[in-house]
Amino acid sequence: MPLPLKFYLPLAISMIAAMIILFTPASGVPTGFEHSDKIIHFALFAALAYSSRVATISAARTAVWTVTFAGLSEVLQAILPLGRSGSVSDALFDVLGVIAGLVLAVVVAPARPAIH
Repeated sequence: MPLPLKFYLPLAISMIAAMIILFTPASGVPTGFEHSDKIIHFALFAALAYSSRVATISAARTAVWTVTFAGLSEVLQAILPLGRSGSVSDALFDVLGVIAGLVLAVVVAPARPAIH
């Protein structure tokens, strides 16, 4: 039986935000304080992982798709004509965010059976 839309909506919103944040051309990316991009990467991928778990995607599948997306997004930033560059340190903060989102989901999200 499918879950109500309210369980999938946070993941959809997080994914749209990720696509905008990660693939906006460099000319449209605001500058912040030093290393603010690391905080954004961490928070973005924590939100993706957490909302994926809220949508009852298993922790293992969530880890696989979010870490894959993290790596792929850095490669695409490097090769697409966006004026951006891929960064191993950004990918590392993405993965740390995934871990934080998964841990947060265990602590906060109500237990529901995962979709396999």
